[in-house]
Amino acid sequence: MHFLDQAKIYLKSGGGGPGAVSFRREKYIEYGGPDGGNGGKGGDIVFEAVQGLNTLIDFRYAQHFKAKRGMHGQGKNQTGAGADDLVIAVPVGTQILSEDKEEVLADFTEIGQRVTFLEGGMGGRGNASYKTSTNRAPRQHQPGIPGEEMWVWLRLKLLADVGLLGLPNAGKSTFINQVTNTQAKVGDYAFTTLVPKLGVVRHKGREFVLADIPGLISGAAEGRGIGDRFLGHIERCRVLIHLIDIAGDDPAEAFRTVNAELEAYGEGLADKPQLVALNKLDLADRELGEGFAEELLAAGADKVFQVSGATGTGMDALMDAVLGYLPDRTATETKATEVEDESEVEGSWSPL
Repeated sequence: MHFLDQAKIYLKSGGGGPGAVSFRREKYIEYGGPDGGNGGKGGDIVFEAVQGLNTLIDFRYAQHFKAKRGMHGQGKNQTGAGADDLVIAVPVGTQILSEDKEEVLADFTEIGQRVTFLEGGMGGRGNASYKTSTNRAPRQHQPGIPGEEMWVWLRLKLLADVGLLGLPNAGKSTFINQVTNTQAKVGDYAFTTLVPKLGVVRHKGREFVLADIPGLISGAAEGRGIGDRFLGHIERCRVLIHLIDIAGDDPAEAFRTVNAELEAYGEGLADKPQLVALNKLDLADRELGEGFAEELLAAGADKVFQVSGATGTGMDALMDAVLGYLPDRTATETKATEVEDESEVEGSWSPL
């Protein structure tokens, strides 16, 4: 499946059905009268976050979404049928932006979240509703109210607990393959990763989602390389893992380069907790790693880990540190279950 994280689409809710102009004509009924019913309501445009989607690729082939209009009213005071809502399924993490991308109109962060984005138009009044004591045979009716329409942008920000970043060839693909069941492409050249990848890490009975994004280079904020457009996928991460190639020319400079791009991008990425990991320890010795670690600490790193994505060396210590930044969902669920069990016991007690 191709990955797409931005799409521009056109939306239009359904217009209301027109009211009817009708008069009652029945045998043996001396006096008739207006009996035109009202029109039905147009369909709404509804967005729903669903499970199983992680790309906006479907919106590349379908950019126009129009809900149906309501049915027109009929004689015998019959109101027209309302149109069904048009439900558009989007991945969790999708944001709806205005056409100029300046305003976030909706943000989907949970499975099952639904937002009625555009309201369908109300149906028009039939001539029966215009009848008065002085106007016994009205012929006017009201057309249905038109639906709303607009162009919007959909932007996907993958929901992950931990973000993985670094320069190209820092070993991010090998790293995520080591700690998750992801089968990311690995190659001995820059920009092996072209789109973000997600993987689930299972460590010491706990799970968290790890996101890998394409490598950053100096000038990414100005569009060099793949640019910084994929940084949005780690905006919601609680902690970042910054991989640095221990066999690179200058690990401290690599650290400064990536952090400069985070600062240029903004959105609070530069302020997120960051765990620095000297990767490819299998290609160097501990003594060299210790020297580079001191340089990184001097460059502003809080703590430096020495790991090998190829062999798994040092991964346990790094994953232990990651868990310290994440909520223990297992403990929360266990506590909630205990409270629920206690409430059941209390509710079942009776003095009779």
